[in-house]
Amino acid sequence: MTTAPQVSVPCPIGRAAGLLGERWTLLILRNANLGTTRFDAFRAELGIADNILSNRLARLVEAGVLVRVPYHDGGRARQEYRLTTAGAEVLPVLHALAVWGEEHTKPAEPTGSMQVIHQRCGQVTTPGKVCDGCGELVRREEEAWVRPWLSPDPIILASPATAGT
Repeated sequence: MTTAPQVSVPCPIGRAAGLLGERWTLLILRNANLGTTRFDAFRAELGIADNILSNRLARLVEAGVLVRVPYHDGGRARQEYRLTTAGAEVLPVLHALAVWGEEHTKPAEPTGSMQVIHQRCGQVTTPGKVCDGCGELVRREEEAWVRPWLSPDPIILASPATAGT
């Protein structure tokens, strides 16, 4: 795995913003956390231009946030992009953005609110560490998101890649 890039900014918020603080990067990480791994799927889901997507994926791989994993599509060798532990640990940032976005921005048309479901008890909860419904710690593998503007079905979060995958 790639090590974190050296950045001349002393403030950790400034360093993180330098890597993550751009719309497409955050949307790529949102979708990667929801299980998207392939270039074509990122492009289709996000409506992003190939050159921008290629650039953002390369930066995230270089920073150790995503890792390239080879796969075969028919007879053709390709690469998919999987979360590393660092990529999975962006989840609290995405939670905070979702909460802030629900409270301080409004969609052009009513779409319903994003919900986080604690799979263990089935209750809607506020993104964070402890379930509002049962009071238990919500582990990553027990969390699902409902984005009603796309589908009423919950999407379970993707697990980070392990060495050798």
